[in-house]
Amino acid sequence: MEKFDLLIRGGSVVLPTGVTQADLGIVDGKIAAIAAQLEGEAKQEWDASGRHILPGMIDVHVHFSEPGREHWEGFTTGSAMMAAGGCTTFFDMPLNGIPSTVTEEALLEKARLGGEKSVVDFGLWGGLVPGNEDDLEPLAKGGVIGFKAFLSTTGNKEFEAVDDMTLLTGMKKIAALGKILALHSESAAITNWLKAEKEAAGQFSADDYLETRPIIAEVEAVERALYYSQITGCALHFVHISSAAAVAKIEAAKARGMNVTVETCAHYLLFNHEDLRTRGNIAKCAPPLREAQEQQKLIALLAEGKFDMLSSDHSPCPYDMKDPKDFNLFEAWGGISGGQFTLLAALEVALAHHIPLERVADWTAAAPAARFELADRKGRIEVGLDADLAIVDLEESFTVTEGNYQAKHKQTLYMGHTFPASVIGTVVRGQVVVQGGQVLDAAPQGNWQKPMGLAAAEPVQSAL
Repeated sequence: MEKFDLLIRGGSVVLPTGVTQADLGIVDGKIAAIAAQLEGEAKQEWDASGRHILPGMIDVHVHFSEPGREHWEGFTTGSAMMAAGGCTTFFDMPLNGIPSTVTEEALLEKARLGGEKSVVDFGLWGGLVPGNEDDLEPLAKGGVIGFKAFLSTTGNKEFEAVDDMTLLTGMKKIAALGKILALHSESAAITNWLKAEKEAAGQFSADDYLETRPIIAEVEAVERALYYSQITGCALHFVHISSAAAVAKIEAAKARGMNVTVETCAHYLLFNHEDLRTRGNIAKCAPPLREAQEQQKLIALLAEGKFDMLSSDHSPCPYDMKDPKDFNLFEAWGGISGGQFTLLAALEVALAHHIPLERVADWTAAAPAARFELADRKGRIEVGLDADLAIVDLEESFTVTEGNYQAKHKQTLYMGHTFPASVIGTVVRGQVVVQGGQVLDAAPQGNWQKPMGLAAAEPVQSAL
């Protein structure tokens, strides 16, 4: 008789080939058996009858601002929030912390903090900024998932946008290192010029903000980056794409055989520019929420398989930075807080549009794992892989409240939104982290995940 650490019985398991009712047996953090009915003993059993079990979400795009700005969001609150939403691995972006993750020293210090505090696994992006081109190789060898750069003004003096020469030089080096460059793709020239025009005219409304970041600014930046990729051979990942026109450019590049992937975010699927008009600064992000007709185009593109993956772009801040008493959108912090809700948003879209659940698993787990070289251990429910699982109830709705939103700052565009499904449990490498929708009071146990070919991270000593 087999002995398991954890035996999850009777759930509807979402496999790459479809949904099947099965038991899952877990040993030493790995999926050891999948069968219609497993015989054996277990230290812990979970009756998942009536529930669906998906691979734990891999969110490739979050901003936890530690070290230096933990009061915005840190690994402790941020990882608990991700766990509550069925996320078992997140990738932290290199900006907003002090220092930004643009040197190996900064990378190792951030990894140490994550290893001490995160309740789920994590990967770390490195940055490409003017002046750190010589840091790219140490960062790559140190274990970054890839590199991130901005083509538009960042508003962050610790992490500046790249100029064209830095971009080309960096892309050439990143290509030689076999890594991926993620790009925030909006034209700085277009958006800065339009912003200056609006400010000179004293025009600061929601409509004015949208007009300063038009779709053409996203398209121009995407197209320019694709040209540079052709010259340098650099693999690209386009983050938070918000327009069908930009997706068309990326689709054409894929058809030419270019190494490029694209994500969109949950907030572009569930909300639109009317929310900025009516709810104000809480809905400000960059690129901005688009008009309703563009929102519907994005949903259709997701259904058609034109987006490779979904992310949250969880970008929190103390609420006074959103400046709720002053409706000057140009001065308010631009970012949507909502990392807890991406899997639920994917389920909402899938249920509304009759999209199979295996597609949800691909958007949120399998595709990120494959793209960023974690597929040897994560992304699918398969014997031998990490037991990273999200247990969801498709019949129990979930309404966002301050009480159940786990982020440090409770203000979010999602407040009051009702999802048609709920996350009941989250399992990270065989350890139950969320049960009954509640994050358990367990010691942090998240591991730093490095891409295939790099040794697993050992406990990291302070770089200070």
